[in-house]
Amino acid sequence: MKDQGRITSSARKCLCVIALMTLLSACADAPPEYVERQVDEIYNKAVDQLEQKEFLAAAELFEEVERQHPYSVWAVKAQLMTGFAHYQNNSYPEAIIALDRFIQLHPANRDIAYAYYLKALCYYEQISAVTRDQKTTEQALEMLQVVMRRFPRSNFARDARLKIDLTRDHLAGKEMDIGRYYLERKHYLAAINRFRQVVEEFQTTSHVPEALHRLVEAYTAIGIVDEAQKSAAVLGHNYPGSGWYMDSYSLAEGSTNPDAEDKGILGLVWGWIF
Repeated sequence: MKDQGRITSSARKCLCVIALMTLLSACADAPPEYVERQVDEIYNKAVDQLEQKEFLAAAELFEEVERQHPYSVWAVKAQLMTGFAHYQNNSYPEAIIALDRFIQLHPANRDIAYAYYLKALCYYEQISAVTRDQKTTEQALEMLQVVMRRFPRSNFARDARLKIDLTRDHLAGKEMDIGRYYLERKHYLAAINRFRQVVEEFQTTSHVPEALHRLVEAYTAIGIVDEAQKSAAVLGHNYPGSGWYMDSYSLAEGSTNPDAEDKGILGLVWGWIF
């Protein structure tokens, strides 16, 4: 009986220790006590974190401004600054979410142009190499065009105009990359569709001279002489000093040996034009 009493007492002690450890563990895992602070205190602390390049901490503090003081003027500013802090942290998806919320809730705010512009930058800075999917590039172009259309006299519109040109050049580069792929594999019709899209939809980009040259190559390869003639004529008229014009001319010269009986299709095309 004495041994049984000792066992029971030991068991009780073990249970007490386990309960105490569980309680301490629960206290350690408990979230910090919520403390309400003055709105300017939180906002200024967030700005300090920005200046120290602690962007994630700054974003969390700007969000805290809105949680604690949702109806203050500071809360509206904090919504926009949350997007800015995430943007500075290269957290583009989080920045876009914050900026979309600001745009939806405050469409008439004096900083609305900047919100649209910052959202456009979030897409623009994610543009990937032409060998990869260009959905983000298309989204960047769409948002930059929104900035141009809605705020044409703003400083943001001037920068958006430049970035639109660069974005369109990038999209044209993607079409050229696909077109070259088809051309190398002798899928001429597929290649022609890509090169024509560059010429027709991206006329102001740097890729048009090459696209015209490739059209001459592709049309010539399948024997559509009149279309090859048109492409060569446009290339020669609009880009007479370009390297692609010289490449096309050299290609034609190589096919037009005066002593040869067969000048080749490209040589004939060049003869008709020039």
